[in-house]
Amino acid sequence: MFRSLFTFVRAPQRIAVLVFSFIPCVHALAFDFNDVAKKAKQLATTSYKAPPKNIPKALENLSYAQYHDIQFKQDSAYWRSAKLPFQLSFFHQGRQYDSAVRINEISNNRARPIPFDPKAFNYGGNKLSAQDLKHLGFAGFRVHYAINTPKSKDEFLVFLGASYLRAVGKGQVYGLSARGLAIDTALNSGEEFPRFVEFWIERPTANSKQLTIYALLDSRRVTGAYRFIVRPGEQTVTEVKSQLYLRENVSKLGVAPLTSMYLFGENQRPTSDDYRPEVHDSDGLSVQSGTGEWIWRPLVNPKRLLVTSYSLSNPSGFGLMQRDERHSSYEDLAARYEARPSAWVEPIGKWGSGRVELVQIPTPDETNDNIVAYWVPDQLPKPGEPINIDYRVYWNKSLQQRPPLSWVTQTRRGHGYTNNKADDSISLLIDFDGPALKKLPPNTKIDIRASSDANGEILESVTSRNEVSGGWRAALKVKRIDDKKPIELRGFLYSNNTTLSETWSYILPAD
Repeated sequence: MFRSLFTFVRAPQRIAVLVFSFIPCVHALAFDFNDVAKKAKQLATTSYKAPPKNIPKALENLSYAQYHDIQFKQDSAYWRSAKLPFQLSFFHQGRQYDSAVRINEISNNRARPIPFDPKAFNYGGNKLSAQDLKHLGFAGFRVHYAINTPKSKDEFLVFLGASYLRAVGKGQVYGLSARGLAIDTALNSGEEFPRFVEFWIERPTANSKQLTIYALLDSRRVTGAYRFIVRPGEQTVTEVKSQLYLRENVSKLGVAPLTSMYLFGENQRPTSDDYRPEVHDSDGLSVQSGTGEWIWRPLVNPKRLLVTSYSLSNPSGFGLMQRDERHSSYEDLAARYEARPSAWVEPIGKWGSGRVELVQIPTPDETNDNIVAYWVPDQLPKPGEPINIDYRVYWNKSLQQRPPLSWVTQTRRGHGYTNNKADDSISLLIDFDGPALKKLPPNTKIDIRASSDANGEILESVTSRNEVSGGWRAALKVKRIDDKKPIELRGFLYSNNTTLSETWSYILPAD
């Protein structure tokens, strides 16, 4: 950009001559979040246009294995030749990825497209013609950085499909996902899946420890601008700045959504023979209210759709957590569920009143994500007005976001017994552990303050020290009033009217 200076010079003939002197402007206009926000605002004033489908039948009809046989060549990684700390690799279009995503690099304050080149891919056993590979683009991208060893760069972040992204910290493998936005999840009207249609990625410097990614989101009823500042490491952090615009009103806007999988675990046995004790990417929802209360809801795989929520004002955070990090709990050398990350959402600024909603969907196997958690604001502005929501997502071990007192380590469920005979009651065992329990004298009397909704009756409640773990165990015997309805239970440990643990909040699904 140049700034023009006007100088009048008196010539000998006394004729005024206008001289233009151009000097470079000190502050060159750089591509930033406002550029994407302007695009989102403008887009919201126009009718929605579905992204064009641009792949041939040969790519659309690939099997799962055939599609994954198409691999990006690592020696073609973007920024590899420049020896920068971050590198990019890309996903090919195919199967459900039938519309291209535009990807740009921001360098020297200018944005330019990263071109698609079929020569950068290895197509394995797929027989694709030159015509099949014409007019294609990228389906998404990966980011690589040395998080495990300085000798090699690891893939730690992926943007692929709709508005999905996944990340891992040091020593972890991919598990649950985050999304840019969720719209009308679990409503009879059907869910709307917004899509990141374009990305802009800032070229890092030789000493960069973080990467900045901008994204433009579009869907039938919502547009949005996003900025992701990504910091990989022991725990990987994605700091999100977003500005949304409604084209029209939505029934439910799910902010900072997390998507995971729960098939079976400690509190729910498998329905068929399986050598693995547990199969899940996450085992519970953790919520920290604005008042400081910590809530833990163990996940379930219900027989029919189950939607629950916690009404809060200015929450401190929520997340889908993988608290059980013992390999012996899973015994799966391929899936490595014990190494899958927890994801914790931390609001930046005040989010006001709303609710953390948890959606649990029946699934017959582990290939389907069936758990969704997100924030739903109580009030939204009119269409055309900006909605600004900022937050951080921490991808890490669950220990890094545990309550300060003590927490639930497991919930186990089985038949209740009377005189050593199984009856129609339900037995629940809840183990707690944490510093508040470790420092208590051995003879301290600890109780659980437990309650049930109208569909349940607590017949017995007993607490005892867990001599194996050093924590405490609470045992509840519960009777269900109506087998066709769920029971909601709550409980926490206390001693002398002093709270010692987070709140265990459990849904026992309809039988």
